[in-house]
Amino acid sequence: MTGAQRKRLLQVRERLEAQYGVRECPLEHRSPFQLLVAVVLSAQCKDDRVNLVTKELFRVAPDAERFAELPVEELERLIHSVGLYRAKAANLHAASVKLVREFHGEVPRTMAELTALPGVGRKSANVILGNAFGLPGFPVDTHVKRVLNRLGVVACDVPEKIEAEVNAVVPPEYWKDFSHQLITLGRQICDARKPKCADCFLNDLCPARRTGA
Repeated sequence: MTGAQRKRLLQVRERLEAQYGVRECPLEHRSPFQLLVAVVLSAQCKDDRVNLVTKELFRVAPDAERFAELPVEELERLIHSVGLYRAKAANLHAASVKLVREFHGEVPRTMAELTALPGVGRKSANVILGNAFGLPGFPVDTHVKRVLNRLGVVACDVPEKIEAEVNAVVPPEYWKDFSHQLITLGRQICDARKPKCADCFLNDLCPARRTGA
């Protein structure tokens, strides 16, 4: 990342902070385990749909112990309305069994341990670290990747590389909120197909503003 890109990144972060402030995780949960489940279910599925599904799901199985006891077929039935439900049910059941056997049913607090759980990748682990435990984590989803590339802050489609470049410049205490703020901008203004460049408060910083690319 060049000096100009670092300067722009910090300007972007400051403006997003001023515009959006602290953003809470939209996935409803009452424990780190419930957040883990919601994050796994949210892959290729909208947050409001996940929240509808987990309302009933957590009534039936509120913790890892109960999840581990559920037959996979029953779990599939409970999450049927989310995408990729068979794979997600298998992963959540396997992750729950692993949590019960190796962590006494508690969600671990390290990247290595989280990403060793079935269905939990680096992005999901960062969401859990930041929102469940208040630990530094910068999740890079499709919105974060798109917005930062359009702003010319990064020139890369690899989430792990984007995460590393941002984390090298932005202080850790801002990582969680910065990710949420970028996602909000991506959903409300910097749409994938029709970005609202004229309405964007980052317009003067954005090299893509004239083309709407």
